[in-house]
Order: sequence, then C-alpha cells, then structure tokens
Amino acid sequence: MLPEVDMIIRFVAAVVIGLVIGLARRHKPAGIRTFTLLCFGSAILTVISVGGPFDGYNAYDPTRVIAQIVAGIGFLGLGVIWKEGVDKPTGLTTAAAIWVTAGLGILVGLGMWLEAFIGTLLTIAILYSKAPLMAAHLEK
Repeated sequence: MLPEVDMIIRFVAAVVIGLVIGLARRHKPAGIRTFTLLCFGSAILTVISVGGPFDGYNAYDPTRVIAQIVAGIGFLGLGVIWKEGVDKPTGLTTAAAIWVTAGLGILVGLGMWLEAFIGTLLTIAILYSKAPLMAAHLEK
C-alpha cells in the first residue's frame, strides 16, 4: 500500500491539474468543477488499483481498473457531444479534453510526474491555441 503522504500528494496534484484545465474550459458545457473532479476521480481509482489494499495479491491486475476508467470516460465524453443540424457536431473538443484529463489523472495516480506535467502543459497549450490561430486566419 502507498504511504498516506504519497496518496495525499497525488490527490492534490490531480486536483490542481483538473483546476488548471477546467479554467481553460470554464465557459464550456464542462467547466472547472467537472474537470477537477474528473482528474481527481481518475487519480483516486488509479491509486486504489496500484497501491491500494489489493497490493500483493497474485491474481489482481491493476490495469483492469485503469482500462475501465478509459472506457467509462467515453460515456462522459459522449454526453457533451451534441448535434446541431446535419453533419454539425459540437462539443468534440470538450469530450477530447475530458478524455485527456482522465489520462492525466491516471498518470498522477501512477506517480508519473514528468509525463503528467508535460501532458498538462501540452493540453493547456492546445486548449488556448484556438484564439490566436483563428485570429491570424481571419486576418488573411
């Protein structure tokens, strides 16, 4: 089982990552609280699966829980995708951001700090990249 200090650090880090990504999506269908809870929940489930009370059981496979997180997040993402008319889906970026945030929560739960940090930076860069690119494109 993971030491309590490690679990607390992982949970706080997941909350901070979720907050940062949620701030980028605060005016969208899924906002700050959604992304924070999503990242935090993914970290909780990953910590339980990897370093929880099942640690040491030979028949236990922690990757099963992680796989179920990924599958379950697909349903959440589907809930934010709407269709406005024929061939005009909306909410795809929010759904993708939900999926990526769950992945970041899993990385934090696994203690993969560098990967989680770089993933967070790249996610924020991608989410904020639309405005400058669109403005440059519209000027032409």
